[in-house]
Amino acid sequence: MATISFPDRNDNAAVRAGGRAVSVLQRQGALIALIALAAFGAIRYGPNFYSAYNIFDAFLINNTYYALIALGMTFVIIEGGIDLSVGSVAAMSAVVAALLSPYGLFIPIAGAVAIGLATGLINGVLIARFALQPFVVTLATLLGARGMALVLSNNAPVMVDFKAGFPQLGMTHVGPAPVPVIVVAVLYILGSLLLNFTRFGRHVLAIGGNEEAARLAGIPIARTTIVVYAMSGALAGLAGAFLATLSFSGSPTSAVGWELSAIAAVVVGGTLLTGGVGSVGSTLVGVLLLGLIFNALNFERGKGAFELNPFWENVIRGAFLLIVVVFQSRLARRLGAANR
Repeated sequence: MATISFPDRNDNAAVRAGGRAVSVLQRQGALIALIALAAFGAIRYGPNFYSAYNIFDAFLINNTYYALIALGMTFVIIEGGIDLSVGSVAAMSAVVAALLSPYGLFIPIAGAVAIGLATGLINGVLIARFALQPFVVTLATLLGARGMALVLSNNAPVMVDFKAGFPQLGMTHVGPAPVPVIVVAVLYILGSLLLNFTRFGRHVLAIGGNEEAARLAGIPIARTTIVVYAMSGALAGLAGAFLATLSFSGSPTSAVGWELSAIAAVVVGGTLLTGGVGSVGSTLVGVLLLGLIFNALNFERGKGAFELNPFWENVIRGAFLLIVVVFQSRLARRLGAANR
């Protein structure tokens, strides 16, 4: 005689609990790792690790560039796109800021942001209006922006003018915090509010989740896409302005691989490369985690534990990104299985 078996409630509860654990790990894994690494650094390296100088003038200020381009990249990736041009746009904007530095403080910043904004608008229009692939468009823009940086600088670094006050942007502090760090913090707060509490943010998430459904719902896909890429370009331009004021020059060969750093920070924070899922806060955690790893490596070098060539940083970023993407895909599959 055949018997009918019924699902065990305890088994279902275990599956649901496992699904919740996987979801928490996917969303908060980077934060857990950041806290653990900070605690390890404080124990191993002592007061120098958590001193105001290391936190603000060595750690945070050196990651302002990556934080800015990662903020723009967050919106691009959540919307379902990619922007490979941000590093070249930052280099071009740094050259523009250095060339405009004799005109004071605000004109170089405005010029750098404007040229980044214009490049982002070109990307957005080509992608949204001509239905071109973001990878191809932004790869072409990467090459074009790098070439324009070389043209504007005559293939040589452009030194900033110290007399007009532009370098003061990077050297001015409010309390212990440099002005660029404060600017980045404000922009992340605004970015989080924009994504979570505005119609535009809901449109970005909807398009990344299901573009066809968003189109049927009447969401302005083309306009949203153009705005997203314009934001990414403008933030890359501001990163270039910060690069010029902090390094006292605009070099056409700078910012190589920054697009990798931005994508790595966004993905490490938990934003899915497939779009539709992510947050601004998680990107900031990803930026801080990657930056803290290299900050800790600098302390290890200081202890004489090993010698690591600075050029290995991109190798480490690439390997870390690959590991996180593989780990993220496995978690997504487990989460999907738990929800079925």
